[in-house]
Amino acid sequence: MIKNLELGSFIIRLVLGITFLIHGLTKFQGGIENTAGFFSSIGLPGFLAYLVGGIELIGGILLMLGLGIRIIAGTFAAIMVGAIFTVKLKSGFVGGYEFDLALLAMSLHLLLSSNQFLAMDNVFVRRESESQST
Repeated sequence: MIKNLELGSFIIRLVLGITFLIHGLTKFQGGIENTAGFFSSIGLPGFLAYLVGGIELIGGILLMLGLGIRIIAGTFAAIMVGAIFTVKLKSGFVGGYEFDLALLAMSLHLLLSSNQFLAMDNVFVRRESESQST
């Protein structure tokens, strides 16, 4: 039987994965050079745009599949902390960092909780534990 917390974590994982996937995709579709230019304008190296966009795109897919959940969630949390403190904080809560804070909270939830419901990680963990027991 599915516990409410497991189902809730699964929903958070899907929504967070979709959100980051779309944001990463948008960075590349809109011209990653524009994002790199923005990064440069705020004092960050432009190449970070490619790194962040790639992490958002690939990480979103992996998160939805349930692969490397804690690693991806921790990486997303770090990206959100960076976004809040380098760009959004000065704009205040409303219209500033509220969305990023929500994504940070979702990422931290996945990082700190057991969220293996419908996760591909289960397949690999099961195989690994079966091979160690023989």
